[in-house]
Amino acid sequence: MIIFRDYTNHTKFYDNLLNTRNLKNNIFLMGNGGSASTASHFTADLLKTSIVENENRFSAFSLVDNIPVILAWANDVGYENIFLGQLKNLLKQGDIVIGFSGSGNSKNVIKAFEYANQLNSITISFTGGNGGEL
Repeated sequence: MIIFRDYTNHTKFYDNLLNTRNLKNNIFLMGNGGSASTASHFTADLLKTSIVENENRFSAFSLVDNIPVILAWANDVGYENIFLGQLKNLLKQGDIVIGFSGSGNSKNVIKAFEYANQLNSITISFTGGNGGEL
C-alpha cells in the first residue's frame, strides 16, 4: 500500500502507474460522493488524455460508473460491498486499486482494499485529514 502523507511519494505513484500500464495490468478506481466523481474523472484521464504514441495504453476501470451493478450489490449484499463485489469479478495480482475517501473511513473502500491486499495487488489511497482507517 502506498500512503501519501507528505506528497513525497508522487514519483512512486507515477512509477506504479507506468509499470502497470507497461505490464498491461488494470487500474480500478473508486470512491463515494465527490470522491466518486474524482474516481470517474481520473479514469477518463487515464483512458484518454494520457495516450502516448508508440506506448501501451492504460487499462483503467471506474467502479462507480455502472449504477445498475452498484445498486444490485447494494440491494443484495449491502452498500459496504459495492466495490468488493466488482473486484472479485475482475481483480488479479499486479493490478492497482485506487480509492478516494475524504474521511478515509468509507467501509466499501476499506473492504475493497482488504481484498486487493489479499491478492497482492497494489493499493493506493487518497484521503483527507489523518487518513482514517485507510
